[in-house]
Amino acid sequence: MITVALIFSAYLLGSIPFAVIASWLFKLPDPRSYGSGNPGATNVLRTGKKAAAVVTLLGDAGKGWVAIIAARYFGNILGLGDELVAGVAIAVFLGHLFPVFLAFKGGKGVATSAGILLGLDPWLGIFVIFTWIIVAAVSRISSLSALLSALVAPLYTHFLLEKEILTVTIAILSMLLILKHRSNIANLIAGKEGRIGKSS
Repeated sequence: MITVALIFSAYLLGSIPFAVIASWLFKLPDPRSYGSGNPGATNVLRTGKKAAAVVTLLGDAGKGWVAIIAARYFGNILGLGDELVAGVAIAVFLGHLFPVFLAFKGGKGVATSAGILLGLDPWLGIFVIFTWIIVAAVSRISSLSALLSALVAPLYTHFLLEKEILTVTIAILSMLLILKHRSNIANLIAGKEGRIGKSS
């Protein structure tokens, strides 16, 4: 029962829409009403309000990190360990992708997945984030950076953590992230994908 409650709590935490909250705080339009329509940091950045994008980024990443840290703490107490961590990781990520507070229409999971990875192991998170930064610096395309980072994340997890359940968990998150980027993949193929910082 406690395990179910923790996993459900992780889903609710993941459902908190920091892009909408940040936009309200900075008196910006609802991020679902412009650009890609995605309630995430990259879309909020299209307003030109960098502070709002940073708040969104930190909030979305923070909820992933907090969920994993809490799961590790309670997992040790309950003797569940990596099983609880895996369940919570998937739950908080699904909360972000399909938030109950936004009629199950959420973001694409890039920042939240970064927070999850940092919670699992700081070096794992750093390696994946560094991969994102390198691709972004070269391409200036956020979605391409996210997709390539998602592809390598399970490999990094396998070599750094050497735990099959966590590798499989990250592979599932990567698959979900890639599926949420279907329209971006189509735009990349067509050469129409927008670049970082561009207003439209």
